[in-house]
Amino acid sequence: MIWEPRTQNLPLTVLMTADAVGGVWSYATRLCRALPRIRFVLATMGPRPLPAQRDEIARLDNTILIESSYSLEWMVNSSDDFADSCDRLIKFAECYDVDVIHVNGYAHARLGADRPVLVVAHSDVLSWWQAVHRHSPPPEWGQYRERTTIGLAAATRIVAPTAAVLRDLERHYGQLNNAEVISNGIELTTFAPLRNASVVLAAGRIWDAAKNLAILEAIAPDLAWPVEIAGEVEHPEGGAARYSNVRLLGRLSPAEMSRHFGCASIFVAPARYEPFGLAILEAAAAGCALVLGDIPSLRENWDRAAVFVDPEDRAALKSTINDLIANPRERSRVAAAVQCRAREFTLRRMARAYAALYHEMARTSARLETA
Repeated sequence: MIWEPRTQNLPLTVLMTADAVGGVWSYATRLCRALPRIRFVLATMGPRPLPAQRDEIARLDNTILIESSYSLEWMVNSSDDFADSCDRLIKFAECYDVDVIHVNGYAHARLGADRPVLVVAHSDVLSWWQAVHRHSPPPEWGQYRERTTIGLAAATRIVAPTAAVLRDLERHYGQLNNAEVISNGIELTTFAPLRNASVVLAAGRIWDAAKNLAILEAIAPDLAWPVEIAGEVEHPEGGAARYSNVRLLGRLSPAEMSRHFGCASIFVAPARYEPFGLAILEAAAAGCALVLGDIPSLRENWDRAAVFVDPEDRAALKSTINDLIANPRERSRVAAAVQCRAREFTLRRMARAYAALYHEMARTSARLETA
């Protein structure tokens, strides 16, 4: 399905890949909205966008949405779709005369199209596997490793939301060239404190072991406040999470999510692996006290502001949350500290950085063509 924008005469066109599940969709749509002077061709793969997501794009004058159901590169059957999805993206690049290809992944960076390619690293399977299972992935992930390595090598530029992600990529796929950090950002005014309810909130793909949300199911009966978890319970490849000790809110709209952030007193992200954590940033902006897994990426963003706990230590997590519940003054102190830190991660700053990068890549490409 293609949604044609109302405005066509824009100086730069970017073909961006995305999926409609999780943080990449939020990241991509916010970036499109924040850069109205750039035309985006947003090509999705994986599960198709929901009607509300289509409506979100239809309201943007500068964005064309093109849907497909090709498997995402980390899915089991992705090899069956890879060649076709590459051919389709090349056709889009030619049809829309794009200046820059922005790949929110790795494998499609080696399209072979005559355009500069930006790879933005939101996560990767090998780093995920190492963090969750504490050992290297099995041999069946060899093709994924190869495609990711080739994609990173083919990229004109590489961006990650934290330096921790770049270190992970170099550890698993080799030295990176032309790589930099652009932190994710949000519209801070969208997430405002409402009222402090006696509730512990978490959010994320509940089926994702890296989010480690099962630990909240385990400790919830021993917490002084009830626990609510927002996010997908259905796995894209089948199956669903089933919890009984916490309240599962399901997938919420951005407005609903903002309201829950504004009402919660404590937000918990006991992650084993979290490249950035948009939900964490949103919760901080809304005035939640943060309790986070003690991992490098979250330390990078929230050190000396949030409270950190070993994500594998149930007893420590339980006591930390209960201590914050019992101590309103400390809870308020932590909430104020993370809310102050959140002001560093604005959508305006993020958008300016990407706009500068897009224009630089397009200019460099034009110079090479005329050389």
